[in-house]
Amino acid sequence: MPVSVKPAVGEAPASSSPGQAGPQRTVIRADIQALRAIAVLLVVAYHFFPGTVPGGFIGVDVFFVISGFLITGHLLSKPPQSPRMLADFWGRRIRRLLPASFLVLLATLVAMLLWAPQTIWSGISKEIAASALYVQNWFLAGQAVDYLAVDNAPSPVQHFWSLSVEEQFYLVWPVVVLIAIWLVRRHRRRTERQAVGVAIFVIVVASLIASVVITITDPAAAYFVSWTRAWELGLGGLGACLFPWVQQRVGESHAARVVVAYVGLVMIAVAAFSFTGAMPFPSYTAALPVVGTALVLVAGIGRGALSPLRVMAWRPVQIVGDSSYSMYLWHWAALVMLPYALGHALHRNGKLITIIVVFFLAWLTKVLVEDRLRGRRPLGVPLRRSFLFAAVGMLAFVLAAGGVVGFVNMRAAAAQSQLDTELNDPASCFGSRALVNANACTPHGKSLLTDPVFAAADQPAPYKDGCWVLGDFSDQKTCHYGSDLPDAKKVALVGNSHAGQWLPPLQQIAKKENWSITTYLISECYTVDRPIQFPSAQKMKNCSDWNDKVITDVQHSGYDLVVFSNRTAQPMPGMTEAQTFAAAQESYTRVLDEWLRTGTPVLVLRDTPYATELRNVPDCVATHLKDLSACDGTDARKQVDPLAAAAEAISAPNLSVLDETSRICAKGTCYSVLGGVIVYFDRGHMSATFATSLAPDIKSAADALLARSAKR
Repeated sequence: MPVSVKPAVGEAPASSSPGQAGPQRTVIRADIQALRAIAVLLVVAYHFFPGTVPGGFIGVDVFFVISGFLITGHLLSKPPQSPRMLADFWGRRIRRLLPASFLVLLATLVAMLLWAPQTIWSGISKEIAASALYVQNWFLAGQAVDYLAVDNAPSPVQHFWSLSVEEQFYLVWPVVVLIAIWLVRRHRRRTERQAVGVAIFVIVVASLIASVVITITDPAAAYFVSWTRAWELGLGGLGACLFPWVQQRVGESHAARVVVAYVGLVMIAVAAFSFTGAMPFPSYTAALPVVGTALVLVAGIGRGALSPLRVMAWRPVQIVGDSSYSMYLWHWAALVMLPYALGHALHRNGKLITIIVVFFLAWLTKVLVEDRLRGRRPLGVPLRRSFLFAAVGMLAFVLAAGGVVGFVNMRAAAAQSQLDTELNDPASCFGSRALVNANACTPHGKSLLTDPVFAAADQPAPYKDGCWVLGDFSDQKTCHYGSDLPDAKKVALVGNSHAGQWLPPLQQIAKKENWSITTYLISECYTVDRPIQFPSAQKMKNCSDWNDKVITDVQHSGYDLVVFSNRTAQPMPGMTEAQTFAAAQESYTRVLDEWLRTGTPVLVLRDTPYATELRNVPDCVATHLKDLSACDGTDARKQVDPLAAAAEAISAPNLSVLDETSRICAKGTCYSVLGGVIVYFDRGHMSATFATSLAPDIKSAADALLARSAKR
């Protein structure tokens, strides 16, 4: 899963406790700055050199705890008691965070327009808008349920998700503190610190429970949503509430403080080097780095003998900690955008140079932007104007993103209008016909008829209609396409996304042949009568329930034709890939037998090959417009298809298998562009335009099958 880390902000008050009132002068705790440095270096290493620190993503959890600790301490030292004080707090957060983040967002937007292929403009622009509005975590949580998003190029601003979580925390937290203090002052039953601590404890418990449950039921989205992360910030807040009590109990015992600090640092290190992205997270798993960070914070270590502060206070460590916020902002944007600017992937030396450049940009941003604009009257500007700055900045990014998305949509619409003539000419070299009419055509075509921007959005109708069973598969839905006439031929399209890619040619046939199409489409889950492995037990059960429904519906609904296709990719519980394929073939055989016994004609469409190792074919084409062969693959991309194997082993007049691999691959090459048409809209799903060019083959196979079935 993609992860990133957002450095915490805020300073500890000059008093010994972040929760005690004292002079408004602030001091920087060296141990906190060192924790920031450790965390940002962990996440940079994790992103730049995957595998060196497999759990480097826990840096985000370290920073969440620091933020909760510092901000709660600040609020306890100067509790908000009026709307004006709340506005004052929020205004300071705006000045502290938004100038640097807006600078990076602007730089990313400009870099995208200069160097990135237009195929990814729309997606990045939407994420820039979400980041500017500080809802990027919810945007990514929504994307996480769309498994097609896995094939998308990484966004240069996806790391803003954690900044969004913290901004939401800053919005809510002072209100929580204000309410808790108001209640205790009204009822006089506890001290203000105790009241805030109780309120935070309730939030921590509720959020931790939500984190465990959501990580089980919806693990992809659980990583991003605020409900699963609030307890980490809250635990830092509890540390701030308990800090004076801990300091009193520890007293002058330097050894005790040092031991607690070392235990916390070891917990962070163990998580960083033993956790992997495959673990359920955050859930209770995050407690290891979260509690470890809290221990270091409440230890309040000094510089005595054997103290880790001797190293933590080293000047280079402190400089990294000072610049950690800006370093975080720049590092991921640079890592993603530089390969587009250079025209090739970053290798080891290039990554090392990039890290140096990122650190320099971070230092400049801290000195010229962060330091100059923090405080109550930065650069002589009244604090009230902070909100105007935030509103204007957010609006500007939203409008800019909308303009880019509108431009991309206009390009796609214009391209669509140019395709009708070519598509309706059977003698042309359009799409798959470049291989059908191989003697008269060149495979790639004389010109690109579907440009990459159009191809990236050239998806079958169910994607736009939301006609998929997605997420945890609990929302079981079917949809109707084609004719509504009572005498229409009833056709069922069954399978996962590799069945959905065949809907465009079926829709074209339906217009001419009076077909009524019902879709049974689900992501990842394939149509077998045994369990398929998924991250959560609920998702496994829902997949099985869906398959039971589909198998029964098709068997008893009296369809005139069933079009059946699947990509068999998810493993079965406890099985290797080879064992899964063998078990799936046996299961497919049973499913087909059930349908065939009712006399229903079944047309099995063999799974199509991947064309390239690249993550996204339109992106590849956009960067290799002068050499389209650079995006082609070999016939090793052909897929093992247990469904087709099962169908080919059954001898039945009402069963047929259509293999369209020869319309994509020829002479050892599997093409990414054929007859001027980009074959895929991502890494492995056919574009709607290319799939439609296969309609004549499907119609011929269906006609032959229906004719044989009618003679029985």
